[in-house]
Amino acid sequence: MNITMLTDFYELTMAQGYFKTGEGSKNAVFDLFYRNNPNNGGYSICAGLSQVIDYIQNICFTNEDIEYLRKFSIFDSDFLEYLKKFRFSGDIYAVPEGTVIFPEEPILRVQAPIIEAQFIETALLNIINHQSLIATKASRLVWAGRGDKILEFGLRRAQGTAAGLYGARAAVIGGCFATSNVLAGKMFDIPVRGTHAHSWVMSFEDELTAFRKYAEIFPDNCILLADTFDTLHSGVPNAIKVFSELREKGELSDGYGIRIDSGDFAYISEKARETLDNAGFNDAVICASSDLDEYIIASLKQQETKINVWGVGTNLITSKDCPAFGGVYKLSAKEKDGKLLPKIKISENPNKITNPGIKKVLRLYDKSTKKIKADLIALEHEMINEGKDLTIFSPLATWKTMTLKAGDFLVRELLTPVFIKGELVYRDIPVMEIRDYREGEMDSLWPEYKRLVNPHILPVDLSEELFRLKRNLINQTLHKF
Repeated sequence: MNITMLTDFYELTMAQGYFKTGEGSKNAVFDLFYRNNPNNGGYSICAGLSQVIDYIQNICFTNEDIEYLRKFSIFDSDFLEYLKKFRFSGDIYAVPEGTVIFPEEPILRVQAPIIEAQFIETALLNIINHQSLIATKASRLVWAGRGDKILEFGLRRAQGTAAGLYGARAAVIGGCFATSNVLAGKMFDIPVRGTHAHSWVMSFEDELTAFRKYAEIFPDNCILLADTFDTLHSGVPNAIKVFSELREKGELSDGYGIRIDSGDFAYISEKARETLDNAGFNDAVICASSDLDEYIIASLKQQETKINVWGVGTNLITSKDCPAFGGVYKLSAKEKDGKLLPKIKISENPNKITNPGIKKVLRLYDKSTKKIKADLIALEHEMINEGKDLTIFSPLATWKTMTLKAGDFLVRELLTPVFIKGELVYRDIPVMEIRDYREGEMDSLWPEYKRLVNPHILPVDLSEELFRLKRNLINQTLHKF
């Protein structure tokens, strides 16, 4: 689908304004970043870059689009003629999908003629905000599961078809083992899982017959929903009968087990595990579903629940307790007299004062542990020498400093080129490869940053040069009034 027109109206009015004033061809730099982690967490996971690439490559105003805009009677004919040839011709640098990210640091940096860089704002935010939100939520669920498989089951509760599709993609990037969403599986080449509903059991004369029929048809995918009538006195015993019959025929495959969708999961799973083990089915899976979230899973794990597969729907696909990722898109430099000059937005809220200039994000690792020590936002031209001591400081509490000793730390630049002069220079990475990469990213975080409640906050500092630039621009701006 052509989503060129998936934009806020003011992007088009500004575009015509830039076009009419002659400013449209002047280069500008915008940063896409966010200010707070979802759920008051210690980190976020970046996702959505693949869809950004697809969007940028396919920007094209059709004749129908032009005629629709003409009906508003505020867009001039010469501007509409310009839109017919509109394409993105600039540069985009981005953090790779699956990367652990933190507030204030650019996720994407766009440098292009301002008419182009401004126009793409809404779509970029729509794509990155949604997928980063769901990937972050999934990552929290995976952490709570402590090695258990987390399945994304949320399509029927997703807020629309696109949210269901791209939410499933993001959930797998965030660490989910598979999705129930068949179209997402086809589109993104991700694993799809699912068995049967309560209605399957209810449609037969009795539960045992329903289980037998399902096992007969799907012996290699035999997860039986055990709580339609009575989990411990009917569902589990009947499942054991079917498992025994499969074993006698040599058809009992790996991954068989039961699913429970109601009741006290800690108690039921313990009794079900005991019954299954006593019958010789020690490797039977116990899967749970029903309005789960990371807090419930973490609590059940503390209670030593016997559940080892978790199907999470509504609370994942909608990120119900934190339904929005607060990404913003701000101008940081604008061309004047052939030079890109830094720009800053001032606010009475100190957290909303932007960081000016063309910037990069440097990740600083402890050399021995490969764990993240801090992130440093620096100006594009700045270089860090790993062979020299490096002292960094908090931009909000400058007396808080950290010194990294020469030879004890490693530096990695996060922003990587995606488009250069409008041409794609980035390899579109398969989702399962991104998922594996995210696992490595999570390993680079100390445990205290992964806590669900009251996590430690990773330092995201400004270089001394960027800090001085920001302070000077604040002073210059305020002195104008």
